[in-house]
Amino acid sequence: MRVFLLGHPVEHSLSPAMQNAAFAAAGLDWEYVLWDVRPDELEAAVHEVEYANVTAPYKLGVARILGGELPSVNTIARGRGSSTDAAILEQVTRCDKPAIVGGGGAAAAFRHALSQAPVFSRRGVWPPDVRDADLVIHATSVRDEVLFELRKGQTLIDLPYPRTATAEAAAGAGARVLDGLEVLVAQGAASFELWTGMKAPVAVMRDALGLT
Repeated sequence: MRVFLLGHPVEHSLSPAMQNAAFAAAGLDWEYVLWDVRPDELEAAVHEVEYANVTAPYKLGVARILGGELPSVNTIARGRGSSTDAAILEQVTRCDKPAIVGGGGAAAAFRHALSQAPVFSRRGVWPPDVRDADLVIHATSVRDEVLFELRKGQTLIDLPYPRTATAEAAAGAGARVLDGLEVLVAQGAASFELWTGMKAPVAVMRDALGLT
């Protein structure tokens, strides 16, 4: 069985190493492969695959192609779309005042999960005002600029990997940071379980990414 990562570009992804280690640990003869899909190929690719992940810039587009209520899709299992992007929220104990920074497909998944959260994006409200938030989702592609500052007692979910300058500044200020690799493991484990119906070997997946 082949599982595809649909995106453009996809060469930077660490998902193949993580998921192929998980398949091997589970005794499955499955393979996770990259598929760099041109925009004009997207609809045909979506209808061709049975099992896949979806990454930038196609999460919103795949949701539209497959239909349904989800605004964003990052996982296809047996031809049906789901989103596991927000699985990392299971590791957050306090989420009374969340805020989301970003306007893409991953941000849409968190907006769906956290409907009460204000959203900050360059196409809407900017700059981000997250002073009162207890949880902040950083879902932009900006890596080298500190977009906002956090303090001790706040939690940051930083979606890009490796860690962004925003995440480094937050950690230095004493905030809790769940970085992009932690997010990748959480969403990857949830996707694995949707595809296989088996419990994900999370320790193996973390080890494949160099996490302890």
